[in-house]
Amino acid sequence: MPESTTTPAPVDPADFVASLGDVRRRADAEAVLELMQRVTGQPPVMWGSSIVGFGSYHYVYESGREGDSAAVGFSPRRSATTVYLMDGFDEYADLLGRLGPHSTGKACLYLKRVWSATGAPPGVDLEVLAEPARRSYAHPSAQH
Repeated sequence: MPESTTTPAPVDPADFVASLGDVRRRADAEAVLELMQRVTGQPPVMWGSSIVGFGSYHYVYESGREGDSAAVGFSPRRSATTVYLMDGFDEYADLLGRLGPHSTGKACLYLKRVWSATGAPPGVDLEVLAEPARRSYAHPSAQH
């Protein structure tokens, strides 16, 4: 059975964020990093080369494959900041309606803009994002 390649890495998440060349991506990542630290109470940990995670949980699939993952996290991707919420989005419809511009995948929330420079279109409401992040972190599958 193949092993997961997304495991904790010995890289300082603050250094990773500071190394982002695009000013907007870096500002978005700094804002989400601060938010996730605040709502989880956990220090950030790099998972693989591009995911900043908070807390962890152990998973086991029906196939027998198992591993560990961040309880919540994000990645400052080129096209969007991707926020990983391990419990999906079924319980967050009311919050997502107030969040601002976004799209979703199975466990991914794609945010085109978090930070908003003067004259730029508004980004997502970080205080609205705080609640799904908090709830997902506290989900029963998360081990702290």
